[in-house]
Amino acid sequence: MAESDNLFQASDVAERLQAEALIVDVDGFEGPLDLLLNLSRTQKVDLRKISVLQLAEQYLAFVDHAKALRIELAADYLVMAAWLAFLKSRLLLPPDPAAEGPSAEEMAEHLAFQLERLQAMRECSAQLMARHRLGRDVFARGVSEEVARLRKVTYTASLMDLMQAYSRIRTRDEFRPYAFDRTNVFTMEEALDRLRGLIGFAGEWSELTTFLPDGWTADPKRRRSATAATFAASLEMAKQGQIELRQSDTFQPISIRKIT
Repeated sequence: MAESDNLFQASDVAERLQAEALIVDVDGFEGPLDLLLNLSRTQKVDLRKISVLQLAEQYLAFVDHAKALRIELAADYLVMAAWLAFLKSRLLLPPDPAAEGPSAEEMAEHLAFQLERLQAMRECSAQLMARHRLGRDVFARGVSEEVARLRKVTYTASLMDLMQAYSRIRTRDEFRPYAFDRTNVFTMEEALDRLRGLIGFAGEWSELTTFLPDGWTADPKRRRSATAATFAASLEMAKQGQIELRQSDTFQPISIRKIT
């Protein structure tokens, strides 16, 4: 009894090993196209001149053998098998002129094109995997060690410096350069010329405001400029002994007369 059990276990293990060996071989394919590519390689023919009939027969035989061992493998492969069987029947039967869609020859050419493109992608992936890998074949430059720097700030400003800095900040936006309008300025030289020409025709005592030029009394800015220039000119003429000045009280009108 023990010997029969041992024989049964040995046969079970052998079948399992055989099944697993085939499954490992099947799992090497990434899909139906991968399997078709491998079968086309065994024929040792150009993919552009592949024999779809022979390829379909080999593929169907492979699927029949694989699904008997592992049924979950048959899902995607059976779809391709059905399509290959359909393509094989289209190639064997005479062409139907009334049939819609691509012809069997066009379908076979499309399949060969897909296999050729898969082959090109596999070659490119193999070339990429053959390149040097960072961290395994080549190594990047190491990162330099960081040096910590401690900065100590010492302030030497006094209270006066802080107040000056604050005042500069406060008045920075308020400062506007003074625009000097020379058209509203009556110079002292102009006032001297005018006063010398008019003082001889004035009466005994005349107020200083009567000697202001015409058109300078309406605008306050022009009036102030003309009054200041005329007053400065009268002081200069009084200094030279040409006229006399009189003012009865503070903030009272100033009067002038020519010295005869």
